[in-house]
Amino acid sequence: MSYRTIDALEARGKRVLLRADLNVPVREGVITDRTRIERLCPTIAELANAGARVIVCSHFDRPKGKRVPEMSLKSLQEALSAALRRPVAWADDCIGPQAEAAVSAMADGDILLLENTRFHAGEEKNDPTMAAALAQLADAFVNDAFSAAHRAHASTEGVAHLVPSYAGRMMEAELKALDAALGNPARPVVAIVGGSKVSTKLDLLGNLSKRVDVLVIGGAMANTFLAAQGFAMGTSLQEAEMHDTARAILDTAKAANCEILLPSDLVVAEEFRANAATRIVTAEAVPEGFMALDVGPETEQAIEARLRTASTLVWNGPLGAFETPPFDTSTVAVAQVVAALTQSGALKSIGGGGDTVSALRHAGVLDRMTYVSTAGGAFLEWLEGKTLPGVAALTDK
Repeated sequence: MSYRTIDALEARGKRVLLRADLNVPVREGVITDRTRIERLCPTIAELANAGARVIVCSHFDRPKGKRVPEMSLKSLQEALSAALRRPVAWADDCIGPQAEAAVSAMADGDILLLENTRFHAGEEKNDPTMAAALAQLADAFVNDAFSAAHRAHASTEGVAHLVPSYAGRMMEAELKALDAALGNPARPVVAIVGGSKVSTKLDLLGNLSKRVDVLVIGGAMANTFLAAQGFAMGTSLQEAEMHDTARAILDTAKAANCEILLPSDLVVAEEFRANAATRIVTAEAVPEGFMALDVGPETEQAIEARLRTASTLVWNGPLGAFETPPFDTSTVAVAQVVAALTQSGALKSIGGGGDTVSALRHAGVLDRMTYVSTAGGAFLEWLEGKTLPGVAALTDK
């Protein structure tokens, strides 16, 4: 993959528009997870230290093209300044006279935060007029928001065609990790895919079955695959309408010489609640009135055996209902093995997706993986083999 990074940017004295993703979780006015802010700081600091005038833009929530006070980025100005340990100025708009005046007042090394790009309807429509208004603020564009790269919006894709464009450090790290995961991976490659529904991960399963050596299927979606083979699943969550599709995925994987690893045993309960009474049963026969909520110890050992002979792991989705103990057991155990193998240098481990990040944090291994993506939808679409507009815009020059 060929794209320009900020190594090629002569930053001093330049107005650099930096697309960030500051769409962080906020509850009752309090930021509950600052990961995206913290990961953004190295790029901002590097550019500012090099003498650039750094103009940060981002979306926040879904104001649908209208100015919604509670969705203002103004509330994040202090948090960004604290993370950077330097002042961050504010502009009450992202384009137009107020933004232009704020940019004109900047000196080399200054940092400015613009108002929510989605306060303008032209953002999500990728309106050329809005893209041009953003470009007017800058001499260069740096995209450090891989998590928004799957959207062709004015501030992610449109503006990139109008001024010299570069990948920021977080974008660069993400693209390198993804290339190591599936672009040019060390083999054998194992993929773990969990989640509740096959229907939401059809493209992902189809793409991975052609590109990895072992595909582990867990979570409730494994129930659909087991039921498609005629196994009794009790009251387990599964998609009866997806049985033909599940069988087709198994056939595709077999043709591609990809091993599909489904649960051989399951942890079941009569009700889904914390600390419910459980049983371990074979995957072929979930008792009537019981539901599968985690994979069993035999399956856990089989997964760990594949990991010990693997060179690369891609992980998207937990193996069980990890938010509710004791159905977090397999996810935590496998995560601990992955972390140990990663730290020993035996395994490159790349994880991503909202539930995956939460599960890895729950297991205490978030900082012991090779790379964990916070990109959500963009990470998933990349794994599905789709072209991401925000990345493509950095590679077509």
